Amino acid sequence: MSAEQKQEYLAEKEFIDEKFDVERSSVILEEEENSPIPEVAAIVSNKDDPSLPVMTFRYWVMAVIFSLFLAFFNQFFWFRTRPMWISPLVIQLLAYPLGKFMARILPSGVLNPGPFNIKEHVLVTITANCAAGTAYAVDITVIQKVFYKQDFGFLANFLLINCTQMLGFGMAGVLRRYLVYPAAMIWPANLVQVALINTLHKDEDLQPGQWSRYKFFMVATGAMFVYAWIPGFIFPLLASIAWVCWINPNSLLLSQIGGAGGLGVGAISLDWNTIVGFLGSPLIIPWWAQVNIGIGFFLIAWVMVPIAYYTNLWDAQKFPILTAKLFKVDGTRYQTLAILDKDKLLDEAKYAEYGPLRISTFFALTYGVGFAGLSSMVTHTWLYHRHKLLAQWKQSREHSEDIHHKLMQAYPEVPDWWYGALFIFMSIVAVVTCEIWDYKLPWWGVLLAIAMAVFFALPVGLIQAVTNQQPGLNIITEYVIGYMLPGRAIANVTFKTLGYISMAQALTFTADLKLGHYMKIPPRAMFWAQLLGTFIAGLTNLITANWLLKTQEGVCEDNKQFGCPSANTFYSASVIWGVIAPDRMFGPSSIYNAVNYFFVLGFLLPIPFYYLKKFWPNSALEFIHIPVLLAATGMMPPAQAYNYTNWLAVGFIFQFFARRYHPDWHLRYTYILSAAFDSGTAFMVLLSFLIFTLRDIDMPYWWGNPEDPMCPLEYAPYIPLAPPPAA
Repeated sequence: MSAEQKQEYLAEKEFIDEKFDVERSSVILEEEENSPIPEVAAIVSNKDDPSLPVMTFRYWVMAVIFSLFLAFFNQFFWFRTRPMWISPLVIQLLAYPLGKFMARILPSGVLNPGPFNIKEHVLVTITANCAAGTAYAVDITVIQKVFYKQDFGFLANFLLINCTQMLGFGMAGVLRRYLVYPAAMIWPANLVQVALINTLHKDEDLQPGQWSRYKFFMVATGAMFVYAWIPGFIFPLLASIAWVCWINPNSLLLSQIGGAGGLGVGAISLDWNTIVGFLGSPLIIPWWAQVNIGIGFFLIAWVMVPIAYYTNLWDAQKFPILTAKLFKVDGTRYQTLAILDKDKLLDEAKYAEYGPLRISTFFALTYGVGFAGLSSMVTHTWLYHRHKLLAQWKQSREHSEDIHHKLMQAYPEVPDWWYGALFIFMSIVAVVTCEIWDYKLPWWGVLLAIAMAVFFALPVGLIQAVTNQQPGLNIITEYVIGYMLPGRAIANVTFKTLGYISMAQALTFTADLKLGHYMKIPPRAMFWAQLLGTFIAGLTNLITANWLLKTQEGVCEDNKQFGCPSANTFYSASVIWGVIAPDRMFGPSSIYNAVNYFFVLGFLLPIPFYYLKKFWPNSALEFIHIPVLLAATGMMPPAQAYNYTNWLAVGFIFQFFARRYHPDWHLRYTYILSAAFDSGTAFMVLLSFLIFTLRDIDMPYWWGNPEDPMCPLEYAPYIPLAPPPAA
């Protein structure tokens, strides 16, 4: 093996979850034709039974219930000041005993065609996958109602959500030829799901005194449900123990360094909701990836940001050290409505009188790091994966078949016109919606956004299918339409959603198609299952959002429980890229113009590391992954620094310590524990909301639930605001 081939192999190996090696025992394969990809051959069965029923009554019941469950819970938690996301892994675990139970109690026949089988289980999981993510277009509805004081009505919102969610489904029909059928398109994340499902459907060989996975799941869920009441309601101080700040709460420097709203140095959280709120569960992220995220976080949040802030770069000290809020030059809050006309477009005269927009140095640097991350992905992919991508592209064009593709020939394929008709219909819906309700995005803007999604879907899909990394189009789409249609906030975010989310959805659907391909699910059943989950999710997301917007006073503004950190960041982006526009914000005349050089920095940064790895093979450098490192603070804002530090600490316990010193326990229970903690916390939060929040009942104040913040200066600027002029 040449040095370059070895380097590519090692780089590729980084993306394969460490659990695969041990989980290979989950499927016993005979010495027959198998996948040419070793990881796939070890995990995915080369057998199929086309007679197994799939779209059964059991499937429909569980798919609808679990889709409603996930869509409601995840949209509800999205609004919370400490958000949370329930993984489809929870559904994967719950569906198995429920399916077995239904097979036992339902009368034989149409309602119960036999034992609950693995294909039903997979199809329920895929439907839940489509319903798990909150619809991005809900953000548009929220910022319109809360910040721009606009309301286009339920029908407009529903149509926009559905067309942005389903446009990608039409694109997936074309992508399947290149990203699903070829054996070389492995989609590493799917192998984890395949391994878990296969493991669940195997008979467990329990040692004396050893718990089954389901007993462990139920006990851990109950324990977390009970515990979550302590930091979540009774003793909320445990959610952020900022002891550095508590040394002297009146010290501005200690508040900025140790406060939960500042750099979070030393801040400890004993609340699972806080730990996983923005970054997901650290129990399922490989340790090498967490190390990269930790290095990136340290360099950006604890080195770059403090240096920039305390040297007063871009008047940093007029604003809080970590914030996504918008400000005037003097440090007061920027009132966006003051520079808009009655149509919510930028009024040049009002803007000239009101003054330019300022953001925190931290916020500006995170945009710069985002630019660098995007360009570094291009260089990294070329350096490490160009030969593999080229080979796989050639293979996909030749339609080379492996055993899995051959086995799928037993099922009728979905006609191309099904996907094509859906794509055309949703494109028309997008144009009509934007024209009738005047989103300020003309028809050509809608078509340009869709064209960008179509153009990038295949190359980005090739990268994701191999590396499990998806370069986002959100920055590019904001940039493009910001220059073409400056001064239009809602047009900007609508264009971004159509361009970015349509592509992301296309790849989500394609990844699920590959999962169905691995598990031999009939393609037409896949088509309807994915449509079902997507439709339920969009409708449920919108109803949930409207309910909270109507019932929770001050939602997304000054509501302590429902502060909507993601919506606030989305709103700030709409002002920066839409109202003010990139030319004013980052152009030659802007103080933030230097941020553009991060594009060049990101493009060049992977090159020296690529050659350093050649000089020092098998060293720690093998685990340095520049795009992952630069994407480390991608969730800041809205995430705060202490979210990262506590996330990394928990990740160290399970993905390093437990995996190294207790590998059997780790491989058997870690995924299950993650799902159990998510479930227990989710049920506690919902029950607390129904029992207490809806009745305006608060926990009495005591020292574990103080009325006033323990770090009152953590959001204060280093240079105090000038007092208002005397009347």
